[in-house]
Amino acid sequence: MTREYLVVYEKGDKNWSAFSPDVPGCGSLGDSVEETRSNMREALELYLNETAKAGEPIPVAAATTVDFEEFDPGHETKQYFVEWLRVSLPELVAA
Repeated sequence: MTREYLVVYEKGDKNWSAFSPDVPGCGSLGDSVEETRSNMREALELYLNETAKAGEPIPVAAATTVDFEEFDPGHETKQYFVEWLRVSLPELVAA
């Protein structure tokens, strides 16, 4: 079973970073968008697995928009990429 989470990719000086508004504290880095996407998928799946193992609720994929003003009020980052990233849900949830 899979679920899609909204993910924001930000271009830094020397790399990319990513986060999902629905999964606070879970983020990733990479040298390219492709590497960052792969790292973010791995980070989300690990987070979801550990959350399920702890008996805590899996975050709902509810975000449909991103308020860039909220996390980049000075508009310092000039390049963003936003997508729905499909991740595998833990078997504990999928069952």
